[in-house]
Parts: sequence; structure tokens; C-alpha cells
Amino acid sequence: MPVIPGSFNYHRPSSVHEAVALLAKLGDDGRALAGGHSLIPMMKLRLAAPANLVDLAGIADLKGIRSDGNDIVIGAMTTQHNVIESDVLAAKIPLLRETSLAIADPQVRYLGTLGGNVANGDPGNDMPAVMMCLGATYHVMGKGGERRIAAREFYQGAYFTALEAGDLLTAVRIPVPPAGHGYAYEKLKRKIGDYATAAAAVVLTTSGGKVESCSVGLTNVAETPLWAEEAAKILTGSALDAATVKKAVAAAEAITAPATDARGPAAYRTKMAGVMLTRALARAKSRIRG
Repeated sequence: MPVIPGSFNYHRPSSVHEAVALLAKLGDDGRALAGGHSLIPMMKLRLAAPANLVDLAGIADLKGIRSDGNDIVIGAMTTQHNVIESDVLAAKIPLLRETSLAIADPQVRYLGTLGGNVANGDPGNDMPAVMMCLGATYHVMGKGGERRIAAREFYQGAYFTALEAGDLLTAVRIPVPPAGHGYAYEKLKRKIGDYATAAAAVVLTTSGGKVESCSVGLTNVAETPLWAEEAAKILTGSALDAATVKKAVAAAEAITAPATDARGPAAYRTKMAGVMLTRALARAKSRIRG
């Protein structure tokens, strides 16, 4: 089996506009390269053979974490390690640090980027469901200019997203959850570095002992990440009592459609999504302050 990529032309633009122009010009013959942890292995196995690689590593504007009003904006080329080390994210959106720590291993996290994780449409990636849970929006630059796409509307199928030919995801915008919110990302995997057998993200707030707001995302139990809207509605207004949690978990399990693969039969993976959600809700509840 070949383990060496086919030949390709290498491009290293220094600005977003240069990168977008290159991708528009190259069309189907060009691929953007971020951290490379998805694309390079596929190229080595000849499952992908782009004639041109457009390396985004030299574009300073695609890196960094900043506050913008009540939002946090994270550049697409910000690495998972940068997310883990960010004091701003630790204080305001700690779910991101928890999720980044669950991704692969330290070697991967030093080069793997947030933008790459959310943009390529791999249902096994961890960040997409978390972004749906958080109500994030993606900044996308294309030949027609910039537009914004809600994470909950971005994923359309396995490796199929709302990105059009020549588009480049440049940043992720996340509204800061209320101070004292509860959060958790629970992930079941076979070994360190593996994709999830199933995983669940939860963000919730309470008032007077009742759930005031709740959002739930599920990873790797369908062709796309899932936003479990009905489960969150069931939990809202409750005290997270066992009966209500059970009903919400059933609603979340009902929207899953995992494949039977090396991680287990479909029915098992669906059930594990429910187990991960149950655990995430309990841990999120324990973290609520105020």
C-alpha cells in the first residue's frame, strides 16, 4: 500500500485575500492545508491527491484569540494547544479547554488547529458538536466576500459542509455563556488518541434550582455532529431529576444514527451517547456556581 503522497504544487500565501484568490483560481485542484492531521494521512494513502496545497500557516491574521463584545473570536489557525493554554478561554468558555484536552494527544494538539477541526466535516471530530452546543458562528471568506454561517447549519453530511468552492473558514465566533454556567464534554474512546465511540457536550444555567437554559451536542453518532434540541427543551425548567434526565436522554438517543464499525454495533454506540449525556449533565450541574 502506498504511504507517500503523490506530487503536488505547494503555495504559502501571506494573507487571507491571497489564500482565497488562490483557492478560487485552483478550484477542485487546490486544497487548504491547516494542521494537516486529516489531509496528510489521506494523501499518504492516496485517498486524496490534490494537485495544489495552499498552506495557511503563514497567515498571521488567522491566528489568535480575542474578545469582541460578549463574543470570543478565535482565528482558524489557532492550535488546540493555544486553546488549552488560553487564560481568556479558561475563564470564559472552559468547555473549549476540556474538549481540546480530549483531542488525540499532545503531539497532535501542538499542530492541529481549531479551524481544521471544525471545517472538514469529519463526524468524528470533537469540536463541531461543541460549537453547535455553544451556538457558535463561523466566519467564512470567499470570492464574494465574508459571510457568517451558524455552526448548527454548517454540517450537511459526512465531509460535506456549507463551504463552497474557494471558501476559507477564517475564524470561529462564540457567545460567552453566562458567568457560573455548568459545562462538560464526556467522551468514550477505545484508547488515547482515538475518535469518540460517542461523546456529549452540555452547557446549562440554572435559576432557583431549575434549569434556565440548556444546550446539548453529540459527537460521532451520525453522519454529522448533532444538536439535540429536543433533549435540551425537555431539560429546561426541570431540576435535572432522574426521570427528566432519562426522558431527555431518550430524546437524544432517538436522533442518533451511528454506523456499526470497529468501535461497536450501532445500538451500542447509540446507548453510549446516552450514557455520555447522562454523565455530562451530572458534571455540568456540579460545576454551576452562584
